[in-house]
Amino acid sequence: MSTSDAPPLPARQATLLVVLMWGAYFLNYCDRQAVFAMFPSLRTDLGMTDKQLGLTGAMFLWVYAFGCPIAGQLADRFSKRRLVVLSLALWSLITMATGLAQSAFTLLALRAAMGISESLFMPTAIALTANAHPRHLRSRAISVLTTAQIAGTVGGSWFGGWMADRGQWRGAFFVLGAVGLLYAVPYFWFLRSVPEEGAQNKDSEPKPLAAFILLRINTFRLLCVVFPVFVFGLWLLYGWLPTFLHDKFSLSQADAAFNATIFVQLTTAIGLLCGGSLADMLYRKTKASRLWLMSASLVLCAPCLHALGNSDSLQSTRLAAAGFGLFSGLLMGNIFPAAFDIVPSETRASAVGILNFCAAITSGFATLYGGVLKQTMGIGRLLSYTALAYTAAAVLLVFGIKKIFRSDFTRYNATPENP
Repeated sequence: MSTSDAPPLPARQATLLVVLMWGAYFLNYCDRQAVFAMFPSLRTDLGMTDKQLGLTGAMFLWVYAFGCPIAGQLADRFSKRRLVVLSLALWSLITMATGLAQSAFTLLALRAAMGISESLFMPTAIALTANAHPRHLRSRAISVLTTAQIAGTVGGSWFGGWMADRGQWRGAFFVLGAVGLLYAVPYFWFLRSVPEEGAQNKDSEPKPLAAFILLRINTFRLLCVVFPVFVFGLWLLYGWLPTFLHDKFSLSQADAAFNATIFVQLTTAIGLLCGGSLADMLYRKTKASRLWLMSASLVLCAPCLHALGNSDSLQSTRLAAAGFGLFSGLLMGNIFPAAFDIVPSETRASAVGILNFCAAITSGFATLYGGVLKQTMGIGRLLSYTALAYTAAAVLLVFGIKKIFRSDFTRYNATPENP
């Protein structure tokens, strides 16, 4: 099977692509994360229970999970640039509609619709970014793009909590959705100049489903196990850390959302950028550099997760959050470039889609269990159990590096275009 890459874009155009993708990805996370800072208001205004609040994350993630592999397959076969713009317009409209919700059922239905619309974006955006850059710069490019996830989590959570404290949680959704629709105009205008790699072979013979190719690759299957473990812990924090801090330290919704995001996300940005640059530098010495940094990330994140749930003061909780963010960035910036190292180039969007499917299915249980077990086990103990799972995942990843990575890398990187 051919695995040669299409030529990367000129440097200026590739940079502009990352900038425009960053803006859309920022709005993507603002719109999905704002709701988690509004839980106390949703309890009051819509009469939602803790279980229903947990389902706001679970419904989104489970529907998103099933949409991602389909989106990846579509992106590998058809127009990537149209798909990302369509996704932005759809999720913006759904965000605005969420501001009109009058019941828990309606809000949960709209969260499911949000999962469908946003699933079209990430596999396509990551593949477009990877195609625009040579292999030795991919971790840096995708790390920079992923900082939008961090900024969106902070911005969306703070804005949602700030508006909710003022009794305007509905207005938050109206504003975020309107901004997305306006952004779609310059976004589409620029993307018209980006070559349509996914549409080049429309008249060639039908290809097998990418999943059949990808799931025969041992290292890719390993990533499909490790990545969900990591994202479970991430979404447990995304979904329940604001409420956990609100209840434990008697903070306002805005202050709880700020403390739950700013310390994690700022240091995650540092970890992302440093991890991406370090991986690209080490790649010249070992082709498994991205996997080694992912292993280190899991080992270092584990004690931070435990401390996050079990610290007695807000200050020590902030320090644990900062540590988790710093070390988690090493994995977040390298998971997709690591996958691209061992899969055919024409399956990149599908690879992202399948990884997101596995991660979102698992992490949906993080927000659900956070609500179900909040009064019995508690968020703190659940974080400690998750820390143990991180350690086990790191051991499994090191085993994969030693035993299976080399053969998979060699199989799909034998051409001059893939040094």
